[in-house]
Amino acid sequence: MSFVPPGTGWPDDPATPDTPVALDPADVRRLAAGSGTLAELTARQSVCRACPRLVEWREEVAEVKRRMFADETYWGRPVPGWGAEEPRILLVGLAPAAHGGNRTGRIFTGDRSGDWLFASLHRCGLAAQETSTYAGDGQELLGTRVVASVRCAPPANKPLPAEKAACFPWMAREVSLVAPYVRVVVALGGFAWQAMWPALREAGYALPRSRPPFGHGAEVEVAYGERPVTLIGCYHPSQQNTFTGRVTAHMLDEIFERARSLAV
Repeated sequence: MSFVPPGTGWPDDPATPDTPVALDPADVRRLAAGSGTLAELTARQSVCRACPRLVEWREEVAEVKRRMFADETYWGRPVPGWGAEEPRILLVGLAPAAHGGNRTGRIFTGDRSGDWLFASLHRCGLAAQETSTYAGDGQELLGTRVVASVRCAPPANKPLPAEKAACFPWMAREVSLVAPYVRVVVALGGFAWQAMWPALREAGYALPRSRPPFGHGAEVEVAYGERPVTLIGCYHPSQQNTFTGRVTAHMLDEIFERARSLAV
């Protein structure tokens, strides 16, 4: 089988064989809206089959594998949000990596971007360990949660507009469920910056009329009820950015130190 069946013992698998499966965008909207808890929502996220191209790709990757992971079982399913259930800091990314989250079952886990991200989070007191290599490895996010705008690994890391739209209700509902606790939202990359605004609006945040431009260190204050919430832009710790020096360890640390100071 080219994916891990739900409820078969994969560490931290939120689903069971009885978890309802979304088979089209209408199912996604219905099941996301009807999720009353994070546990219920993440279980449903993790078995979604609403986008045929993404389903085919993620399962093909899980079957063919990369040579260095040839002996491993791949997750091969959508990757749900994970971390604190009452986070004060919310991190937003684009999508799982084909041989990272799609392999390990946890966003930013088992790839080079995650190596940079979790090392910085650990230095800043937001992660229990400096590495995140596989589900069940003891890693824990401290007061922090990570979500992705698209939950399946897309070909060439480029989801189609229809796939982004189909996946949006999963993200919007997760943002809504954690909104009472969040003080800071950090967008990892320009796409995440764009994607999080409609999710915040749907969750009930008061936002400026026009979306400010993305930039590393860009800050915008919005509100959830009477409570101020700060949105922060951060360059994505992709290999392209880290290899070229566009993103350095110091730059990431500055962002997460700032987020931690605002989240107190």
